[in-house]
Amino acid sequence: MAYEEILDEYPLPSTVKEEVRKELERINASEELARKIVERCYQVYLRNLMEPGEAAGIVAAQSIGEPGTQMTMRTFHYAGVAEIDVTLGLPRLIEILDVRKNPSTPMMTIRLTEEYAKDRAKAREVANRIEATYILDVADIATDIMRMRIIVTPDERAMERKGLSLEDVKKKIEKGLKNVEVEESEGKIVIQVTEPSYKVLMDTLDKLKKLVLAGIKEIRRVIIRKEDDEYVLYTEGSNLKKVMKVKGVDARRTITNNVYEIYEVLGIEAARNAVIQEAINTLEEQGLEVNVRHIMLVADVMTADGELRQIGRHGVAGEKQSILARAAFEMTVNNLLDAAVRGDVDMLKGITENIIVGQPIKLGTGDVELVLKLSKSQQ
Repeated sequence: MAYEEILDEYPLPSTVKEEVRKELERINASEELARKIVERCYQVYLRNLMEPGEAAGIVAAQSIGEPGTQMTMRTFHYAGVAEIDVTLGLPRLIEILDVRKNPSTPMMTIRLTEEYAKDRAKAREVANRIEATYILDVADIATDIMRMRIIVTPDERAMERKGLSLEDVKKKIEKGLKNVEVEESEGKIVIQVTEPSYKVLMDTLDKLKKLVLAGIKEIRRVIIRKEDDEYVLYTEGSNLKKVMKVKGVDARRTITNNVYEIYEVLGIEAARNAVIQEAINTLEEQGLEVNVRHIMLVADVMTADGELRQIGRHGVAGEKQSILARAAFEMTVNNLLDAAVRGDVDMLKGITENIIVGQPIKLGTGDVELVLKLSKSQQ
């Protein structure tokens, strides 16, 4: 039975057609039954279409705003691992819509290429290449104030686990510190400060502790977890650009919860998808269901002009054409004063400004303007 011919008679979206076709095949419907089902689906589809003049923005705002009142304000220990905290609930939703450049708990989910995904040892190799390794992770540090020097005693097991040699550490120290002489002596690294000053010695010690020997500075911790039949890396901290270049990382399936970083690295379309996905995940985690179309509308408004803009006075709300609409949102006095100084004119085309002045808004029934032209016989 070719259900496509019946479905083609109705102007349904392709995704709906595909879903209906699969269901018809599953129940093995006859032609008569298939026609009745498709007709009923089409009627339901028409009932769900938006009316002309519908206040799409207001409905979307209500749809997201109302569940937002039921969201908790908490931090969650991710995936049962105490080391990684992830901001969830209302603070996370605000973070997404504000497009924060530095989210409070940036994290990445890194998927690996086939060669590395099945083997834990190889996954650990990739984790070592990504996780920031500091001097205190692989060695003990002692200061010799009498001789104005710092002695680094490597921990062989820690060095082996991180895949580092004494020579690697020595080179990194030489590259990272200035005005010092670095020598290797009896399996230890001796850092001699050239200037005989206690302050210089302490400053050098501080710099040494902050020195990244291996990995990416922003990635503070990496946790390996087995999901289905592959190993996945979860990180505390995020740097999408550098992580994507690491050997063994599957760049196509690696994601970060930092939306602004996605915008900078992958562009505006990827950022739009990230805003939608992050908002859905945040709401679903709280057990709230919001129609994806409403979230998509918000994401579209944030990304419509090719730049990622926040929903706020520095973004979407602050760039409205209407003076009264800007004043109604935030910074009322400033907006009105600036407009008065410039001699701006408000054309009263939007919703907010018409409500303020008490006029019918251009939505729903207010969107229609009918003028009756009387014939001469009726006059």
